[in-house]
Amino acid sequence: MGSTKRIIRRSLLFPTVLLTALLGLLATLLAPAAGAEPERSWPRGPNVFQGWAFDTCKAPPLSTLQAWKETKYRGIGIYFGGRGRACPTQPNLSADWVRSADRAGWRMLPLYVGSQAPCVVNKNKRKVTIRGNAEQVGASEGQDAVQRAKALGIAPGSALYLDMEAYSLRNTSCTSKTLTYIRAWNRETRRVGYVPGFYSSADSGVRHMERARQAGARDLPSVMWFARWHSKPNLYGEPELSRQAWRPHLRIHQYAGNVAESHGGRRLIIDRNQVDAPVAVIQ
Repeated sequence: MGSTKRIIRRSLLFPTVLLTALLGLLATLLAPAAGAEPERSWPRGPNVFQGWAFDTCKAPPLSTLQAWKETKYRGIGIYFGGRGRACPTQPNLSADWVRSADRAGWRMLPLYVGSQAPCVVNKNKRKVTIRGNAEQVGASEGQDAVQRAKALGIAPGSALYLDMEAYSLRNTSCTSKTLTYIRAWNRETRRVGYVPGFYSSADSGVRHMERARQAGARDLPSVMWFARWHSKPNLYGEPELSRQAWRPHLRIHQYAGNVAESHGGRRLIIDRNQVDAPVAVIQ
């Protein structure tokens, strides 16, 4: 009789153990990949553009955009603010220009070139490196980015891309300060309803963001715009980014830079981009 009771107990226990094991396996299979998932908190939209875009130092005249209308490009990067812009003077860029370009079918990628990493590679950018408290500077420049975007009619729900030129990842004090600045900029732009994006070289800033994500850092960019030149467009095969991160519709690949193109008798020096990412929402 005692042996019979033991058999009954085991027969009742076996389905319970099996069910627990199966639930544990299911939880493992459905668990997210290691690292923090980039935040995706935006109030509306955003407008996602899939296609080809170019960026150029100065916003071109509307007549040039008209001449380029028959090209494959339907997106344009505009350098709308920041103390680190190579072309701080933008005679064409205004709220009227933005509205007109939007009505003509152009999708805009607003770029903000703020303070740069203390270990920035480009010598011309060393005069605009992060000074003082990195968190305060990042928050202040995030506020500036939002104000400048609103002045151009770029509404909440828009992506704003922080341009951080290539910097050395070997300098840990520099990377720590740079990450603090980037996270503060992201928090401020995200707080008021914009989508914080990030532009940098694949082998420096983008690699840095991926490492930070894997380490579980918060307040990272929502969208990744990576520069890897002299290559074919490859949005979701970039080796510095996990295939599971920054997707769907959260990547831009700048695959060629400083190239000359002429269309309709209008010549520009541009960078070429493949886009699957949020663009500006125009009021």
